[in-house]
Formats: sequence, C-alpha cells, structure tokens
Amino acid sequence: MRLWIGLHLPRLPLEVFCPSWSADALTAVLDHDAVLAVSDDARRAGIVPGMRRGGALMMAPEAQLHERAPERESEALHAVAMAMLQFTPQVAEAEEATLLMDVGASLRLFGGIRRLCALVRASLRKLGFTAVLGVAPTARGAWLLARGGGSRAIRLEKMTARLHRLPASLLPPARPYMTWLEGIGCLSVGDVARLPRPGLQRRCGRALLDVLDAALGHAAEMFHWIEAPTTFHARLELFGRIENTDLLLAGACRLLQQMTGWLNARQLAVERITLLLEHERGKVARPPTPVEIVLAEAVWRDDHLVRLLKERLAKLELEAPVIGLVLEAPHVKPMAPLSDSLFPEPGGSSEDRQRLFEVLVARLGADNVLQAAPKADYRPEHANAWVPVQQKIRPQDVAACLPPGGLPRPTWLLPKPIALLVRDHRPFYCSPLRMVSAAERIEAGWWSDTQTRDYFIAQGEDNAHYWVYRERLPGADEEAEPRWYLHGLFG
Repeated sequence: MRLWIGLHLPRLPLEVFCPSWSADALTAVLDHDAVLAVSDDARRAGIVPGMRRGGALMMAPEAQLHERAPERESEALHAVAMAMLQFTPQVAEAEEATLLMDVGASLRLFGGIRRLCALVRASLRKLGFTAVLGVAPTARGAWLLARGGGSRAIRLEKMTARLHRLPASLLPPARPYMTWLEGIGCLSVGDVARLPRPGLQRRCGRALLDVLDAALGHAAEMFHWIEAPTTFHARLELFGRIENTDLLLAGACRLLQQMTGWLNARQLAVERITLLLEHERGKVARPPTPVEIVLAEAVWRDDHLVRLLKERLAKLELEAPVIGLVLEAPHVKPMAPLSDSLFPEPGGSSEDRQRLFEVLVARLGADNVLQAAPKADYRPEHANAWVPVQQKIRPQDVAACLPPGGLPRPTWLLPKPIALLVRDHRPFYCSPLRMVSAAERIEAGWWSDTQTRDYFIAQGEDNAHYWVYRERLPGADEEAEPRWYLHGLFG
C-alpha cells in the first residue's frame, strides 16, 4: 500500500533562531523589515506577523528581533530530513517548509501508521522543532493535509472528502487567481475541482490542474529523493556561550538524531563517535574539546548513545564556554542483521550486556571496568590478566592459551596456594584427598618465576574436587616428604 506523510514545519524561521532551549522568549523574526514569525510571548505582547519593525518595537521595546536567514532555514530543514531517513529511505523536500515521506514499506516495521507518526513527532521534539503531519495515499494529498492543519486519511475516498473541504488558497497555482475564484464562489478545493476543466485551464493554466490530479491520485508524481552523504559530519551553532554541560546534551541529541537517520539510510552501525565542543574564536581561540565514545558493539540507535554522552558530559569540566558542537562518526561498519532466535536469551543478550559495560565505563572510567584476558603462559598465576572491558579479545588468542590435551581447569583459582598437611603420605584438606587424575607436569618461568609442579585433580570424602599440586624442588632429596598445595576448586 502506498502511503505518504507530509511534514510541515509552520514555525521554522522562529525555531531556527530561537530553539526551545534558548533563553529568548519575547522574540520575532523579520523578513524585509516586516515581522514574519513571532513567539507566543511576543504575540501576547501585541506583535503580529506583517507588522513593521517600528511597530513591533513600539508594542514591546524589550523584544528580540532577528533578521531572517534563508540559508539557516535550509540547513535546519535538511537536518530534519536527515533525521527522517531513519523511518524511510524515500524523503523528498517540497515547497513551503514541507517534507514528503513515502512510508508504505515502513508500516509493518514500525507497528502501523499511528505508531510511526508518534515516532516521527518524538524525533522532531528531540530536534527542537514542531511540525504538522498529514497522512494520505498521495504525496500532494499529504502535503495539502499537512498545510491545512494536519489530518490522517488512509483510504483514497476519505482523503478526497477531506481535501474537498480545504480552502482553495492552499493550492499554490490558485493563489494568483483567488480574487476571481472567490468572485464565482469557489472557496474550497472541492469547488475548484468541480469547475469545467477546459475553462479552468484557459483561465488559470495547466499547473492548477496538475496539482489537483496529483492530489486526487489521477496523475503520477516524480520526486528527487534526498541522498545521505558517504560520511557523516554535522555541526550545530549554539545561540550563546554555554557553560553548563547539561545544556550541551540537548544540542548533542539533535545531532544524534541526524546521525541515526544517516546510519539507517546507509545501512551502517557506528563503533565510535566524536563530539567536538567548539570554543571562542579570534585572539582567544582554543582547540575544540573532544568527547569520544567508543562502543564494544556497533549500534545504529541513539538511545544508548544519549545515555553514554550524558554520563561523559556530567563528568566533564569545561575550561571555556562552548559556542558550537560538531558530531563525527569516524568508525562505522555494515549493520548486523537482527537475531533470528525464537526465544530470547536468559539474562539478556550479549548486546544488552555490552551496553551495560559501556554505561559503567562512561560513569566509572575505562581503568575501573576490567575483564579477564588469557595469556600464553603455562603458569596458572600468570595465565590471566585484567584489561579494560573495551579491549577486544580475539578467539585465536583464547585458543592459543588453552592447556594441551583439553585438560580441565578449576572454576575458582585461589589468589595464593594453600599449603596442605600430609597424613599417611596423603595430602589432607578437611579429609584425606584421593588423586583421581594423572599428573600434569608444569615446568616454566625460568626467566622470572621458575615453577616445577605436578598438578592433580583430587577428591575428598565429601566428593568435592580440588586442584592440587606437588612441588618438585630441583636438587631436593627424593626420599624427602613432598610438599602439597591447594591451588583451585572445581564447581
């Protein structure tokens, strides 16, 4: 089923200059010395769109007036489009600050159109924008529903009925002829659609008929889809000198939303991200402060990255105010397919455990979260080392450290061997121990800590199994009583 979402950002100029986390409340945006958009506080103060600069300052002298910058609006709309790529690879930019998304193939993946619209709105909130959504079987129909205040029509008949009730001024080709259309009583899209087509074409041109045919599903539509770049690099200029790391997280979330869309569009997962905190320029310029997040498992969602950035920024002490943020994804890999197992693993999957370790590393530091790493050494005390949990251990390294012949090793190795009593020429630990395996001789460490031992698996009267060894001292009398030690316990 072909289904489109029209995404109209009605207050784009205002939100570009005055994001939700800015301190400016009484704000207006000017276009050619006339008010284009106003905040809620400015509207309550009496400033309305179309008012001149002098009139706005007369109504509210303390109002913050910003000149419109089309390049910034274009950058903001492109940022929204990049974030929307996480829901569908087919996103097109339409006129009047509107995006069109072909989501017919994404409905099952995201759980239906209601759930998908909720996810789109949540992503827009993280970006710091508000939008009006229109859903329709045609792209132009979704555009008109979004421009008309937002509505959802899944079936073609329902969409047609709702489009007919919209004002005719929403049709861009009809606007130059609104005086004539209002004079003949054509106030809605339905009224225009019921006019004789030959006469309407002679009076208003072919463009109006093309828009009507595209909206009602009578003509095919062609689009230029937005393509994700081969590498990701996004920058956000902050509206002030930020000295609180909590405020930086909101800007970082906006950049993460763009990266999530880029990763999904390119079918990639990120292994390492770098957030650069830009400081003052000019004579007091200083290099950006890097905040690097290294992941044990590559991800393509932003929720886990937000948690890691929150932990890192909470521990960061800013040496200078921040005026801009730059997010880069230098290390990426192809996205891994979803697990095809029928039942979930008890205790969570390996990805869940890796995410827990990454949160602990961000909170406690890499040197305080360690994992066991085998070493190629026959001596049990030296056959293991503790390394940071982010360090990767290759399977071939583990295979190279396994004992020869697949000999068993105890689950618990004591920090220091315990000397055992010898009774009736048998080692004693709570009870006499009986050897149930052949001897495993270990002779190694001549360069630092020489060890000459014969290891056995011993069994006590309670059927518990122990890992013991008999020490062989070079030059000792063969008739002397051997010394026995307990080195490990079997589970």
